[in-house]
Amino acid sequence: MDTVEAVRVRILQLCEERDISINRLANLSALAPSSLKSILYGKSKNPTIITIKMICDGLNITLSEFFTSPEFNNLEQEIK
Repeated sequence: MDTVEAVRVRILQLCEERDISINRLANLSALAPSSLKSILYGKSKNPTIITIKMICDGLNITLSEFFTSPEFNNLEQEIK
């Protein structure tokens, strides 16, 4: 799994845990739904840390909590 895929999986996991929709998360995060959907549908190949921080703020979690998950422990090498 690469980093962008891990971010996508983690966002979906957190939404499911909290029983919130993608549109609701976008609203809570002050993001356009299209911005969030571009990450989730693979159009955004490099989501910024600021965008991820905004998502964390919307979920009321820290960046550390976001990245503390098995998805980020076994990432593929990005430099190829």
